[in-house]
Amino acid sequence: MRTEKDSIGTIEIEDDALFGIHSLRAKNNFPLSGELINPHLIMYYLLIKQACLIANYKINQIDKVIYDSALLAISELVKLTDNMIKDHNPEIYSHIIVDPYQGGAGTSLNMNINEVITNLALAHSGHKPGNYEIIHPIDDVNKNQSTNDTYPTAFKAAALVLLSQLEKSFSALQNTLQKKETEFRSVLKLGRTQLQDAVPMTLGQEFGAYAQAISRDRWRFYNSQERLRTVNLGGTAIGNSASANNAFLNAVYPELRAVTNLPLAKAEDLIDGTQNLDVVVEVHAVIKAGAITVQKICNDLRLLSSGPYGGLAEINLPTMQAGSSIMPGKVNPVILENTIQICEMVKGHDVMISNLISQGNLELQQYMPMIAHLFLKTETLLNECVINLSTKCIEDITANETNCMMHLNKSTAISALLIPQFGYDKISSIVKDYDSSKSDFVSHAAKCLDISKDEILIIVKSEFGIDSE
Repeated sequence: MRTEKDSIGTIEIEDDALFGIHSLRAKNNFPLSGELINPHLIMYYLLIKQACLIANYKINQIDKVIYDSALLAISELVKLTDNMIKDHNPEIYSHIIVDPYQGGAGTSLNMNINEVITNLALAHSGHKPGNYEIIHPIDDVNKNQSTNDTYPTAFKAAALVLLSQLEKSFSALQNTLQKKETEFRSVLKLGRTQLQDAVPMTLGQEFGAYAQAISRDRWRFYNSQERLRTVNLGGTAIGNSASANNAFLNAVYPELRAVTNLPLAKAEDLIDGTQNLDVVVEVHAVIKAGAITVQKICNDLRLLSSGPYGGLAEINLPTMQAGSSIMPGKVNPVILENTIQICEMVKGHDVMISNLISQGNLELQQYMPMIAHLFLKTETLLNECVINLSTKCIEDITANETNCMMHLNKSTAISALLIPQFGYDKISSIVKDYDSSKSDFVSHAAKCLDISKDEILIIVKSEFGIDSE
């Protein structure tokens, strides 16, 4: 065991542990939520430390031994984090041990990152972890920085990348819906308003409308990425760059863009950039709008697939798993239900993020850890569930053309399409008499108009450009 000390006292830590006293205090202070720091946040925090390290070295604020060993340490930690992102290998969490829901505006995570880089750098330079007189987590790794500028910068970078992924997943969903629009273009069905019979439409038109709505969300995501590009790195504690070297401010942004491969830019007013997160409220609201669109589509698909014998059953969902422990043959719309629950979570996150940001005080948003965690969680879960919805549900939806036509034939909805040829009063009279008829409406109308059912269907199909066979 090694002993580390801070202004509060001392703590015993395992000899080979890369985290230090600040990390361990934070781990012990905050009850474990069972959740982990988002790996994208860890990734971009590490890359920000790398950019700062390079900038400090270039302005002669860090000597070469520290620079080389710390750069190697960051490289190794980046690889571990990448393994988590790509392969779900959780090894990085043996070093990044703090809970995402932490007090202190994110100092716990910043110090965890600083200590892990420092102790791994010490190991690479032939020293034992904890020998901070050689490489120091604050004096060296955190030089010219603060939690209050590095945490928001790492968060915005991670959010920017995940928003780009979300835009791509919505684009894929849009494409899937458009394929269904084409596939179902000739499937006539009953349109409904207020869950009551309205006028005829095609199933393709229904899916086409869904695709259009998703398209708008996709473009909102794309345009909103610009809002996350401006960061406050170099502002240190409150945005006035206290304790930061002026040369560092000039050097760090080119390095930041180079190591992250993101178009990040220095905020015009670093104090404003440190105090205010209104752009986070704005962008999350855009994401929430996307979740609401997805949820509305899912609820529609649940209605359209309801039954299969006692409901609408106008579409068939892919069978994913048995739906009951007691009812043989029951199959539930599980992918849709899962997606709806995630969308509800996104809406809840939006309220929490808005409330937390509104409660920031004076020069700092002290609730940054929960704001960041919920925002990134929104992006991650919504992205995954939209991909799941597209590939495990919508791609394999089929039309139940028999039921679509049965509901349409029974309904008086067709009457609206007969008015131009036969006149409102005559069709209105036919509709009025239909309640006492024992046949379907198409048969009833055909009899009253002295034409065949096929002739009525030709009129209806012509409205939608469907060829009659």
